[in-house]
Amino acid sequence: MKKIVYTVASFMFFMNVAKAQTDSVSHRKLKIDEVNFVTSYYHQSGDHSAVTGGVGSENLNDFGNSIDLQLSRFDKKLNKHTWNFELGVDVYSSASSDKIDPSTVSSASSGDVRFSPAASYLFENTKKKYSWGGGLSFSQEYDYTSFGGNMVYSKSLNGGNTELSAKASVFLDTWKVLLPVELRGDNIDNNNFKYKQSDSAPRNSYNLGLGIAQVVNKELQVSLLADIGYQTGLLGTAYQRVYFSDKGTQSFSEKLPDHRFKLPIGLRANYFLSDRIILRSFYRFYTDSWNLTAHTAELEVPYKITPFVSIAPYYRFYTQNGVDYFKPYGEHRMADNPEFYTSDYDLSKFNSSLVGVNFRWMSAKGILGIKPLNVLELRYGYYSRNDGLKSHLVTMALKFK
Repeated sequence: MKKIVYTVASFMFFMNVAKAQTDSVSHRKLKIDEVNFVTSYYHQSGDHSAVTGGVGSENLNDFGNSIDLQLSRFDKKLNKHTWNFELGVDVYSSASSDKIDPSTVSSASSGDVRFSPAASYLFENTKKKYSWGGGLSFSQEYDYTSFGGNMVYSKSLNGGNTELSAKASVFLDTWKVLLPVELRGDNIDNNNFKYKQSDSAPRNSYNLGLGIAQVVNKELQVSLLADIGYQTGLLGTAYQRVYFSDKGTQSFSEKLPDHRFKLPIGLRANYFLSDRIILRSFYRFYTDSWNLTAHTAELEVPYKITPFVSIAPYYRFYTQNGVDYFKPYGEHRMADNPEFYTSDYDLSKFNSSLVGVNFRWMSAKGILGIKPLNVLELRYGYYSRNDGLKSHLVTMALKFK
């Protein structure tokens, strides 16, 4: 109940701030376009915790909230300037993270709060049909701090039937290294793991997203997407244990390469089957320098019950081959002299399914007696993996204009 009270209080505070900003800049014709509020609850269960070497509870609960404020104005040349400010707060608890140090309510991440503000600017030339902009972001929790930046550009061609887009982003992150309690101290043999308890370690990510969208005809729209990524730094998780069959009960910290190149390529197609039904499909192929390959296929079918109310069931299938560094609990062998090793089932071979439904209600006159509220969305998703991991996600989104 306290979380709900805090969420409502935060929302009212930002609404008052937004009004004050509008009043103070009215002479520059800066106005509020919209205010978006999203709240969600996520619950996960499973029995392959990487913290305890690939066995044990994966129960996790996350309560997330975000609010963003979008303001805009047109200059004398009718170019549009848009500013967006966002604040996210996530509160989570994790059963597996309690096992970093089982003798205490440990550590780090057994329960934590993530705080993530962001701001961005976008310039749109309405005559020449191009836009550019950029943004900054920050995220912090107990053991992790992230600074991010991005630049975007898009160009509309062929009378608006073709759009080219590019986005470059960088995230400069720092981990506070947390080792399993039995591996802390200078005299612990951890197979030459180079970090010690409470060291700071980098994890940097660089991404370039490219896209081309094409209106084929009045029924069909397609997009081709690529998102090239490169990561460097501590890419493994120090408090995730690995056990070797020839080392008995001795544990080691997960070790993974300190760089990773990623290449996902996606194809999106939207087909307007009728005035009431749209078929939204998506396929993505993924490969990286860890020899992980994956395929994703998704279909969503929005159906308009009325011009203002729609419901959209969706389904997503995902499969990956797993990396060579992965083995289940106790199946690694130190005698094989492996350079890298993990028992994290996120890097194993698996298939997964996500099924759910999205409900959307729009009204220019207001919803539930609240005149500024013109969009209400409710979304539910159920995720299952063939290794036993399951999760539920419930989301509510509100748009005020």
